[in-house]
Amino acid sequence: MGLLPVSGAALESDARVRDAARDIGTRYGVDYTDDAAVTAMLTERRKSLEREQRPAGCLGLLSLMAGMFLPFGLSMSPALDAHLFAVLGASGGFTVVGVALLVHTRAQWKRALRQGPLAGYREVLGVARAHGIPLAHIPPWLEGRTTDGGGKGAAPIPTYPPVERAGEPAPAPTAAPAASVSVPVPPKPLAVEDYENMADTGGWHDEVGWLLMFAGVIGVACASATDAPLGYGAAFLVPTAVFVWLAGRRQGREKERLREEALDYVKSLEAAQAAGARVPELSPQLRALLDDH
Repeated sequence: MGLLPVSGAALESDARVRDAARDIGTRYGVDYTDDAAVTAMLTERRKSLEREQRPAGCLGLLSLMAGMFLPFGLSMSPALDAHLFAVLGASGGFTVVGVALLVHTRAQWKRALRQGPLAGYREVLGVARAHGIPLAHIPPWLEGRTTDGGGKGAAPIPTYPPVERAGEPAPAPTAAPAASVSVPVPPKPLAVEDYENMADTGGWHDEVGWLLMFAGVIGVACASATDAPLGYGAAFLVPTAVFVWLAGRRQGREKERLREEALDYVKSLEAAQAAGARVPELSPQLRALLDDH
């Protein structure tokens, strides 16, 4: 949890958001303007969600697999034919138990995700977004989305009507005078922009290279077997496949270099946010990189 969706300094920059965050925090017993407390809460809740659903989920999956594959044992072991109804009954029982455990695990996970401090934090994020405060990065698990960030999620950030900006900036709270200091956000290097443009490209060189290699070998083999000289022209596909592989390797090395540059940039954003900077919303490529890292 190095980079928070929004820092406490950003929440306190608007008195209305600050007051709303404190009111929500009072209800849930968490100071959502304290970055250290929020980081600790998110880390603990994520581990708790994973820990709570793992035993029952694994047992349910194993039971479901046993129920689905047990009938196939009839064809592998003729001795089970004499106990056909017992085997089918056991298969049905395992299937029912597996489905019940998976449904129970899913329901418990949703309940834990939608209640408690996580629900309050999503309220705070919704209020911040409604007041025009950008959310740098929302971890997929916080909204119950898949690891690739797809889907609406089981617990999305609530949406509130947009609120116009206040006429004058809110005064900084006396307990945290450092929040009034404007901390600059690190500029995005050109290498990071190159990574964003390159992150979703490539990935096809290996497959195309193997297809070209097989096509070349098969073409030459058919030409030699049928005595068709034109088939030997397929031999040029073999060096083409090698060229495609080399191009993919060069692109992979360049993408890895740019990926390291992007990670360093994200780390600099984390440091700036910890110092009180208002980090802008990350691009989809940087969000995906942060999720995978």
